[in-house]
Amino acid sequence: MKRPNKSGYPYDIPAIRQCEEIRFHADVTFFIGENGSGKSTLLEAMAIAYGFNPEGGTKSAQFEVHNTHSELHKEIKLSKSFKMPGDAYFLRAESFYNVATKAEEFGVLKSYGGKSLHAQSHGEAFLATLMHKLTGNGLYLLDEPEAALSPARQLTAISLIHQLVQQDSQFIIATHSPIIMAYPNATIYEFSKDGIRQIDYKETDHYLITKSFLDNPDISLKLLMENEDE
Repeated sequence: MKRPNKSGYPYDIPAIRQCEEIRFHADVTFFIGENGSGKSTLLEAMAIAYGFNPEGGTKSAQFEVHNTHSELHKEIKLSKSFKMPGDAYFLRAESFYNVATKAEEFGVLKSYGGKSLHAQSHGEAFLATLMHKLTGNGLYLLDEPEAALSPARQLTAISLIHQLVQQDSQFIIATHSPIIMAYPNATIYEFSKDGIRQIDYKETDHYLITKSFLDNPDISLKLLMENEDE
């Protein structure tokens, strides 16, 4: 990515401003970081640069409900291998409702399993997309897929992702979930005020904070509530 000489959003995000190149794992790459760290902003820009609708869906699903995306995609240069994916999808939690609505309007529900996505819970609709819409040999960008999934369903999602990886698929996923990012041998990039760095799973705050809390929930809650009282 070119380092633009610009100000304002999203160029005022340190991770975005300092980003020059990212190398992706052939199977699964995770973007992680705090809210506002730039991970979803970069994923969105990559999706648009690749030809996806900013609100998600397939490359052929071109519609606009809310035009809120940044101009960052204009600064990105995508390097592609000689092997082109046969399938592609951008799954975005915050605008998936719009994609589900358009799927009904366009009459393509069969490819999502044949059942209205609005007649299912948010999580069920997400899993229906993973199970039926994504067919393998694909490039899949997922933005916070855990938003609609219970812990048990996040484990199901890992299984479905693995099945698709075994079918020559590549995933790039922005997530907060310590469950989903546990996918083995994945590359994890942490976005922060210091830029973007590769990090091991068990060194992430997501893993360390979750483990610390679950190991000692009573102590953790006591400390939190004592700090609140102060």
